[in-house]
Amino acid sequence: MKNICVYCGSNSGRRPEYVAAARFLAEELLLREIGLVYGGAHVGIMGEIANTVLKGGGEVIGIMPQALVDREVSHTGLTELIIVNSMHERKAMMADLSHGFIALPGGLGTVEELFEVLTWAQLGFHKKPCGLLNASGYYDHLSSFLDHTVEEGFVKDVHRSMLIVEKNPATLLDRFTTYEPPLVNKWIGRENT
Repeated sequence: MKNICVYCGSNSGRRPEYVAAARFLAEELLLREIGLVYGGAHVGIMGEIANTVLKGGGEVIGIMPQALVDREVSHTGLTELIIVNSMHERKAMMADLSHGFIALPGGLGTVEELFEVLTWAQLGFHKKPCGLLNASGYYDHLSSFLDHTVEEGFVKDVHRSMLIVEKNPATLLDRFTTYEPPLVNKWIGRENT
């Protein structure tokens, strides 16, 4: 794996453990010589993971729409900052540059971005691993909800198992290296989206 895309909050959250999880994941990326692809901000958990990777000599690619750059939230010290026109373009480029996807604690945007790439995996648009770094149980309720979707017949168990949930970044990345995507029947191709 050359690059991992990390989705995370532009805020730091209420618990210091969330920011610490970003540092721990950054350190694990550095140990494995994996680059970081992320949203390009200098604030919150986003800024923490980028700064930690940069301090360790790693590569960080940020991708941000011009509208956010204009609001001065972009990180100015990245290996590369790619400025795009829209959020849709941002998400597509992040996906194309990455070999896996991890969500740290974050808000609606974090969850939306992860679920979009997870849906793409379910449809067979890519075969890259998707995971939650469940710092301090932040994603416990979301994991329970996903189990509920299987119980209620809306998600197949094979698709539920595509989302890897771990509390430890090393364990999560170990599971990424052995990830085998399920065989899926595509209803549509990516070019139709």
